[in-house]
Amino acid sequence: MARITIRIDDDLYARLSVQARNAGLGAATYCRDILERFEGSDPSGYHARFDELHATVIQAFAILATSVGERSPDILQKGLGEARRLLRERGLLDPEQDRP
Repeated sequence: MARITIRIDDDLYARLSVQARNAGLGAATYCRDILERFEGSDPSGYHARFDELHATVIQAFAILATSVGERSPDILQKGLGEARRLLRERGLLDPEQDRP
């Protein structure tokens, strides 16, 4: 089995130790579990939960956008413009591909 050594600050170590203890695990086992879930090895874990959440949010926004668009297309366009601005500010929208 391979080994790694990492250095973390004391506050992070304290939080990690508390979480490991609450889970009934040692720190190393707890870290391995986190890494496996984060890397997608746990099909019902970390990534699966976020994929499900993203799908639900996208569906809700699609229904909302359709409803608003049917009643007031100008408000829909204004909202989409604001959404693009917020996404650009957070680096989540490539300015080269951003076409209103």
